[in-house]
Amino acid sequence: MHELSVALGIVKIAADETAKAKANTVSLIELEIGTLAGIEFESLDFVWPAAVKDTVLEHAVRKIYVIDAKGKCIDCDTIFEMQHLYDACPKCHSNFKGILQGKELRVKALEVV
Repeated sequence: MHELSVALGIVKIAADETAKAKANTVSLIELEIGTLAGIEFESLDFVWPAAVKDTVLEHAVRKIYVIDAKGKCIDCDTIFEMQHLYDACPKCHSNFKGILQGKELRVKALEVV
């Protein structure tokens, strides 16, 4: 369950940024997570309360923006939505593709108090 280490990393980022802003707590945190980032959203929800307990994020509202995955076929330049890393191009069925989006895992914004 690597979601706990991801959550703890997010707490570290929030704590560092809160200290830079000379603030005490975070009231809102916005995250961007791609569908190919390897994050199980239910697992993240499960570990979140334990990860943020007694931290600057303990009372923060958490918003997650899910970024749908898109790939671009190397052979025919078709841009297509992906559900899995191994999805083939729907036009030419090639497995050679570049990932355009969907692997993101970032803190988009923090509101500090």
